[in-house]
Amino acid sequence: MLTVYMVEDDEAVSESVADFLNAQVSFSCPVAVESVEELVPRLVAEKLPDVILMDINLPGMSGISGIRLVKSKYPDLDIVMLTVYQDAHRIFDALCAGASGYLLKNIPFAELKSSLETLAHGGAPMSPQIASKVVQYFHAQKPLPKASELSPREQEVVTWLVDGLSYKMVADKMAVSVETVRTHIKNIYKKLHVQSKGELISKSLRGEL
Repeated sequence: MLTVYMVEDDEAVSESVADFLNAQVSFSCPVAVESVEELVPRLVAEKLPDVILMDINLPGMSGISGIRLVKSKYPDLDIVMLTVYQDAHRIFDALCAGASGYLLKNIPFAELKSSLETLAHGGAPMSPQIASKVVQYFHAQKPLPKASELSPREQEVVTWLVDGLSYKMVADKMAVSVETVRTHIKNIYKKLHVQSKGELISKSLRGEL
């Protein structure tokens, strides 16, 4: 059972998504609040959700600032943006803040479910339009190549993760165990001083690996 918390100030969106998730056998959405300020008191270390779905334009603190706040306290907690915004600036800021994925609100419920399942298996879900904009944006930056701190095997892991593969799929590609992939990722995070898949993807796309 995947537990999902929502931060969304549009009541119609919040209710429809929560109702859909609660109707699924493998999902639960017990918390749906309108702001980051309402969310924080609900986060208890002993009983955290598996993922938070968060809008960007919220009353009070923005969703992107909310990512930074939540990640500063719970760095392993996955946060996926669920928003209408498609501009490269907000996408980039969200990933750099530590978002594990970026989905648009017009995503069909079946695809939302699939995206959350992908996240649970180590993937980094993005709506197709978002993935395309990410690639276009970072290609346009023409970053200078830099010496990598990663081993060839670790670079291979990063390549598959940037392509959106789950840990299990990476393990299959590399003919190793999922635990070996997790070990590689732990070492990658340590070397690159990142704490999430979103940060790792941003660093890769900026040509910093």
